[in-house]
Amino acid sequence: MTARTLMVQGTTSDAGKSTLVAALCRLLARRGVKVAPFKPQNMALNSAVTEDGGEIGRAQAVQARAAGLSPHTDMNPVLLKPNTDTGAQVIVQGRAVGNLDAHDYHGYKRIARRAVLESHERLAARFDAIVAEGAGSPAEINLREGDIANMGFAEAVNCPVILIADIDRGGVFAHLVGTLALLSESERARVVGFVINRFRGDIGLLQPGLDWLERETGKPVLGVLPYLHGLHLEAEDAIESRQRDASAEALQVVVPVTPRISNHTDFDPLRLHPQVDFRFVSPGEMPPSADLVILPGSKSVRADLAFLRAAGWEFSIQRHLRYGGKLLGICGGFQMLGQEIHDPLGLEGEAGSCSGFGWLDMVTVLEPEKQLRNVQGRLSLENAPVMGYEIHAGVTNGAALGNPFARLNARNDGACSEDGQIMGTYLHGLFESSAATGAILRWAGLAEPKTQDYAAIRDAEIDRLADAVAAHLDMNVIDRMLGLTRRGEYA
Repeated sequence: MTARTLMVQGTTSDAGKSTLVAALCRLLARRGVKVAPFKPQNMALNSAVTEDGGEIGRAQAVQARAAGLSPHTDMNPVLLKPNTDTGAQVIVQGRAVGNLDAHDYHGYKRIARRAVLESHERLAARFDAIVAEGAGSPAEINLREGDIANMGFAEAVNCPVILIADIDRGGVFAHLVGTLALLSESERARVVGFVINRFRGDIGLLQPGLDWLERETGKPVLGVLPYLHGLHLEAEDAIESRQRDASAEALQVVVPVTPRISNHTDFDPLRLHPQVDFRFVSPGEMPPSADLVILPGSKSVRADLAFLRAAGWEFSIQRHLRYGGKLLGICGGFQMLGQEIHDPLGLEGEAGSCSGFGWLDMVTVLEPEKQLRNVQGRLSLENAPVMGYEIHAGVTNGAALGNPFARLNARNDGACSEDGQIMGTYLHGLFESSAATGAILRWAGLAEPKTQDYAAIRDAEIDRLADAVAAHLDMNVIDRMLGLTRRGEYA
């Protein structure tokens, strides 16, 4: 039997598509339904390594966990990772196939469409149900030709669509009615209903609008989801700057936001730690004082390095180090710590080389074969156990690697300076390991770090989201669209 597919599309980016798909995956999995998430095409710089050794969007990895699955490349067959304002690295079924500008990618969509349908077909053969997520908005009529991300996919596999809109940003009725008006007749017909997201207030005051919307469009409102204060779900791409309250004696940690920052979800465990005062420093802000500065991953390392220099970060970090502060570089941030960075093939922009900050004796060369692996091992600090993943094209060599940051999968990783103030690693996700986090926080100056179970926090937040959706969404419609019979309550 082939699984049925239900697709969630949004009136805008960040309308709540990813969160609703995650919630539905958790709710269906709770009842024993074999459900898989799916996003035909994703544009994001936050990614994850899959069980089959490929790369997909971070949001689909979260949705897989919500469904009780290991992430797989078929869950996000096309991933676009922007490296300029007009171009992106194109990843198909987990593997980079090259860099294309927007115009060239439009012509490439025919090939990408084939990969999308192949991946969907394989999932449909393995699962009872598929909950798919659109990208951006189906009302982007300039992108309709050859569409594989929204209605083009829905029409190809003949699946129903739920349209979700965010009331918190205002104009929710205009978003829904306007989006519907810009669809073709066949596309409008497959919209089975609306979901209004992030509502706070008196539902009675909203009801006249809901009644009008249903009369005007002939489509039902399937649910009004509440605004969940403080909800933590790893972001698809947008940077989440909220932090839970930290103690007065908290360790000060700052991360500069560069134009092509990638995998900033690395820092979610620090944002949630009660003893860490964590701050993303936006472009244009002066670098503040801190105990620990972390240089994040980057999709365009040389360009982001030039950005940091122009913003005064090189001078600021030099002063930070003189006063005894600690510095950590992750992936692209690790590469910046060395003497030189070479991109002879132009993998991240124009071919060429640049000088690094020069704080570690090493040189990085970008190579076409991206290194993708899930790893585990131990830090040099306290021999603390750690696990995470690597996603990088750079190969780094030099004397600094003789004092490694960690031993991972029987290989040395990263480097530490002789004076112990600077460390760098290719390891993403290291702060999800509580022992490793404790060791790094002690190194940075926190005397007694509390143990935090980040995996449990993440799972509890998915459950919280799922419970809210179960209470406020008509799940009978979900069952009907997916051809499911009741196997118990969703709550």
